[in-house]
Amino acid sequence: MTAIDDLFTRLRASGKKALMPFITAGDPNLPFTSKVLLRLQELGCSMAEVGIPYSDPIADGPVIQASYTRALANKVKLDQIFHQIAETRRSLSMPLVSMVSYAIIHRHGPTRYIESAKAAGFSGAIVPDLLVEESAQFAKLCRERDFNLVQLVTPTTPQDRALKIAEQSSGFLYFVSVTGITGERTQLPEGLIDRVGWLRERTNLPICIGFGISKPEHVRLLSPVCDGLIVGSAIVRCLEKACESEANAIASASELVSSLLAALES
Repeated sequence: MTAIDDLFTRLRASGKKALMPFITAGDPNLPFTSKVLLRLQELGCSMAEVGIPYSDPIADGPVIQASYTRALANKVKLDQIFHQIAETRRSLSMPLVSMVSYAIIHRHGPTRYIESAKAAGFSGAIVPDLLVEESAQFAKLCRERDFNLVQLVTPTTPQDRALKIAEQSSGFLYFVSVTGITGERTQLPEGLIDRVGWLRERTNLPICIGFGISKPEHVRLLSPVCDGLIVGSAIVRCLEKACESEANAIASASELVSSLLAALES
């Protein structure tokens, strides 16, 4: 059982839901990434998603793309990320999951990536560009090494395909709330709650909803039908201020996260 499995077992037993912020590793530098992770834990977040910068992101909107560009401009490397996370893990108890392109995993070597990520303190990986038809071998490697492989279900995923994705996934399912790229939205689409409810009846995996979630009202609307909520662009937008003042950036992100956590508890 991974730390992610244990987390959702405890949350379900207590009737609580997870808030999972997304941040980009190395934006604008790796020590700042550690500061943010420790602050998110201090605020009460259940888990954090750490984006591995990639020059050709699959589904990321302009805010997260810009954060990847800033990190890559500073020549952040995968091994450096792993080293920094390992250092931070000494003071960090909440689980971490990496958001990573399969191109990076393939270049690093699938087995080596899993082992390096686990050694650093990651409990799993979200791999948005790994097709379910091509995921069996990597899923097997992950299961053998007690490392969660999280895959995405989108609003346009046919029901039979969604069930196949659930079968190849572990830890939790990432349910994409909207068609398109990441980014803050004023409204979430009609039918989202029904689609998530349908899938929850057919899998025991926890379901976390992401893309477009940025407001307390989003949290209050969606938390009854899912196991967790993922917030990315809204937090990354706060943290982009770190280039001017790290303290102000963390304060801005803390205010947003606190409001979302309050909504989760209401």
